Amino acid sequence: MVTELIITEKPSQSLKIAEALADKKPSKKTEKGVVYYELKHKGKDILVGCAVGHIFNLKEKKSNGWTYPTYDYEWQPSYKISKDSSYTKKYLDVLKKLSKLSGEFTVACDYDLEGSLIGYNIIRFICNKKDGRRMKFSTLTKDELVNSYEKALKHLDFPLIESGEARHMIDFLFGINLSRALTLSVKNATKRFKILSTGRVQGPSLKILAEREIEINKFKSEPFWELESIGDITSKHEKGMFWKEEEVKKIHNKIKKEKKAVVDSIKKSEFPQAPPFPFDLTSLQLEAYRSLRINPKDTLEIAQELYSASYISYPRTSSNQLPPSINIKKILTDLSKQKEYKELCEELLKENKLTPNNGKKQDPAHPAIHPTGVMPKKLDDRQSKIYDLIVRRTLASLAEPAKRETQTVKLIIKNEPFITKGTRTIEKGWHKFYGRHNPHKEEELPKLTEKQEIKVKKINLLAKETQPPKRYTPASIIKELEKRELGTKATRSAIIESLYNRNYVKDQSLEVTDLGLKTVETLDKYCPEILDEKMTRDLEEDMEEIREGKETKEKVIDRAKRDLDKILKHFKENEIKIGKELSVANQETLEKESIVGKCPECKKNDLRIMYSRRFKSYFVACSGYPKCKTTFSLPNYALPKPTDKLCEECKSPLVLMIRKGKRPYEYCINKQCPKKEEWLKQQQKIIKKKSK
Repeated sequence: MVTELIITEKPSQSLKIAEALADKKPSKKTEKGVVYYELKHKGKDILVGCAVGHIFNLKEKKSNGWTYPTYDYEWQPSYKISKDSSYTKKYLDVLKKLSKLSGEFTVACDYDLEGSLIGYNIIRFICNKKDGRRMKFSTLTKDELVNSYEKALKHLDFPLIESGEARHMIDFLFGINLSRALTLSVKNATKRFKILSTGRVQGPSLKILAEREIEINKFKSEPFWELESIGDITSKHEKGMFWKEEEVKKIHNKIKKEKKAVVDSIKKSEFPQAPPFPFDLTSLQLEAYRSLRINPKDTLEIAQELYSASYISYPRTSSNQLPPSINIKKILTDLSKQKEYKELCEELLKENKLTPNNGKKQDPAHPAIHPTGVMPKKLDDRQSKIYDLIVRRTLASLAEPAKRETQTVKLIIKNEPFITKGTRTIEKGWHKFYGRHNPHKEEELPKLTEKQEIKVKKINLLAKETQPPKRYTPASIIKELEKRELGTKATRSAIIESLYNRNYVKDQSLEVTDLGLKTVETLDKYCPEILDEKMTRDLEEDMEEIREGKETKEKVIDRAKRDLDKILKHFKENEIKIGKELSVANQETLEKESIVGKCPECKKNDLRIMYSRRFKSYFVACSGYPKCKTTFSLPNYALPKPTDKLCEECKSPLVLMIRKGKRPYEYCINKQCPKKEEWLKQQQKIIKKKSK
């Protein structure tokens, strides 16, 4: 009998699939520290092996140094391209061994662009096959995995694969060529070497943020005044904003000593409030940021962890619909075994509320994000919060509309009209199910009747100024990128992260740095195509057409190359001008934004984050060198950023250490800080946890 190899995207998924399909308990095998499984399914021999994401990536065929343009590329094992990916070699070796023992091949990676491409690269480069079977699932529950295996597609999902491959190739070409162009422009203009980067989506994203920053910088505040009455109830003058000080002062002088107001009219209006839609990835990221203050990138990582543990469905979805094929009754029954959701689920089951308030967004591969009903064993604080948000959002989408009432009261104070409003919930409906995540506040007014007199304690004349537009947050920029059809649901948060890492933006308010502003200004002046939103959007549409079978990968890549050729030709014509302007901006930004605090020794100069080319590492040193030789070492493999914070323990400056693919952490630069020991223990715990 022929042995079948099932290929998964991650180690945790291989365990779930092995346990789901095994007639008896699967046999766990370990080689080079990599786990794989042997099992029988209905008597058939099956091996389950795993990748760790992309174990193949694109690389130039021949290194041309830093010259551009370059279009000569090929797929290579990731460990040959980057030292950071050296750990992927052992997974590749184990898959190679398993493929030699197998005669049939099934891809069980995530059913999306990335997962399909990961699986296909393993099939063609390791298994030396052109095709295989394809499992398609949205949850890692036993029932769905067994069903997915039994009904696996006979062939790989080639339109999805080709769309994913086109995206990788186009992003590779734009990223490597544009980043080289920027870097060489500075080198050729000033003889300084500083790596700069941009990309197909990164450039337009930065321009959106820069345009908002410019709008804020140009904004001129205008004074205005308001009249506020404080007493039994608080109200404001009906006119709202007064633009003439004389006018508002005249009214204020007339009424400022008045101690009563008369209720002139009371208007009430009731309105239903529909339940929210189930979550797609973007709406989950937005809501997690609003309700829990968890950044979009972290939300995606946590949701992926919950999915891998079988607690929720696949998170990288564009759909906000739960189709009839999902057994909502079973999910509610299973969720009711969890104490915190018991009463809510039983209420929905009793009233037979099994139809969600679906939105209009669809995803051909996956439904909206929802809980599976599998009871979580152990969640950390943030995992627990995201899980609760997803569960409650699903329950809320099944519930009745809420009913709210707005009451508008008009008061008269010496013939001057004042208005106050209050909105309250009459029938909770879905609010009850959404719990603490419900964004609607209760603003209930006391019971009043027309002609009733109420007390006024004082009348304030408030002097205010108009405010500039708000900066984007990590969540609102993702919503804006989705609206403009830039990037994908899975890549947008990573794009914002790269803007942070390149020092183009800073802080939670996404303030664009001088370097970011100057980069946009310079490119807009000399090579605006790099920032062209339309070109990026058109390429997104082309790649979607590949997925739909309406366009070929080859044609789309050829068009992208022609676009890139035009951009690089225009850039080359202005290379020296671009380089000079970017060099000045980069130097000013580095000087301004590398300061972590005052030197504790000389007490005159600043401590700055420095980089040693010799040791290839960052450190903190006094800017007064060589007179002051104070230095502090920093951990390797992380990008340090100033924080403007001091250590609670020793009052030394804290530096934010940003690690690729991991959560950033704050690090005290003081070598003798008592907190260092605690930090080292935490790091050891993290390492142990990841090795399991």
